[in-house]
Amino acid sequence: MAFPLSSAFISHKASIATSLNPSLTQQRSHLFQSNPTCRKTALFRPTFCCIFPKNPSTEVNRKHKILSNFCASTFKDGTKRFESTVAVILFFVQIASPLPFTAWNSLSISSAEAVLYSPDTKVPRTGELALRKAIPANTNMKTIQDSLEDISYLLRIPQRKPFGTMEGNVKKALKIAVDDKDSIMASIPADLREKGSELYDSLIDGKGGLKTLLECIKDKDPDKVSVGLASSLDAVAQLELLQVTVLLLCALESFFYVTRRLTGRGIVELVIEKGDGATFSPEAGGEPRKTATIQVVLDGYSAPLTAGNFAKLVVDGAYNGVKLSCINQAILSDSKNSGYSVPLEIMPSGQFEPLYKTTLSVQDGELPVLPLSVYGAVAMAHSDVSEEYSSPYQFFFYLYDKRSAGLGGLSFDEGQFSVFGYTTVGRETLPEIKTGDLIRSAKLVEGQDRLVSPVES
Repeated sequence: MAFPLSSAFISHKASIATSLNPSLTQQRSHLFQSNPTCRKTALFRPTFCCIFPKNPSTEVNRKHKILSNFCASTFKDGTKRFESTVAVILFFVQIASPLPFTAWNSLSISSAEAVLYSPDTKVPRTGELALRKAIPANTNMKTIQDSLEDISYLLRIPQRKPFGTMEGNVKKALKIAVDDKDSIMASIPADLREKGSELYDSLIDGKGGLKTLLECIKDKDPDKVSVGLASSLDAVAQLELLQVTVLLLCALESFFYVTRRLTGRGIVELVIEKGDGATFSPEAGGEPRKTATIQVVLDGYSAPLTAGNFAKLVVDGAYNGVKLSCINQAILSDSKNSGYSVPLEIMPSGQFEPLYKTTLSVQDGELPVLPLSVYGAVAMAHSDVSEEYSSPYQFFFYLYDKRSAGLGGLSFDEGQFSVFGYTTVGRETLPEIKTGDLIRSAKLVEGQDRLVSPVES
């Protein structure tokens, strides 16, 4: 490792010394010519050739020269020590670092690498957030939602909160909501227009609306901002759900129609019972429970076939009495032979229809609309025959743990499974479930009217 600036600095010092003593060069030349012995000795001991000067000016020059040589020698020695220290440090950092130094140039990092290496990857960390971001809606509402969602990430900053940026995001969302009101309302069916108008007014001027959120940000109170943001995003989500009137489905192969599909959202309620007669932790102020209730929201917008197949099995009572097993970071249901297959189904971010029988490449920057990297995500296991298909029966709860995740906080299995919903009620119960516990009952409590069979399509 070389420091070109060091040699340039030393040369520059030498030239300055010569310019300050113009007679130095001439005197040294005269001394070497008049004294052969000194000229010979100077090759080995140049410092002592001028110990006995002929005149006072030579003594001054000699002292200046010794001082210059000492400074240059000291600087050079210090530079070498510094280079050695830096080399040792870089050597150990290279061994310990998972990233090659050649990739440190931020301009050369691709978008895919940025997704992997950034600790602030914007992947939803709760089921509610993931479900809200997965709602298909018009461009205006999505732009409003994205501006507000960014504030939730800004609130995570542990140091001084960027309230100025938050204020700009809310003003942007407010301007779009006001300027594009006609477009937003036109996307809502006529029979729901009245309800949509109420939600719109609430979003703008309501207690939890954008104007109220703006005042909370100006007060620079993070807690108030968090509460106001949740209310505003809830209003946005309700408006978006009203806009979803037609579910865009891709052209499916004919044999895919052996299963039903879910054309919207549904809610499944599962009652879990301890297999060894033990109890679950008591709820606040209550007593230990023999059973615990979990609610899962199914997303037929992003996984219509997978969610529809699961909902159909729940309606048929297929999961009543099924035992559960705990494996690594998952709670897995027992498997059964069903006699049909369901293709792997994953909706990529930014797309309008799912991909079938193919996984996503997170390394290339592909992320799913319904990420697995969420605590309480619900997905189907792979088929025993091929990973291009999901098991039609066996599902699992994913217990995401950031400590076991890859770079960017993404699960190592991200984009490999058909995620079709998230646990929204009873998440605190999941870590208490052990191998041998069972599902006492499973019911589709909402969304049965959105469950469409092949003959109805």
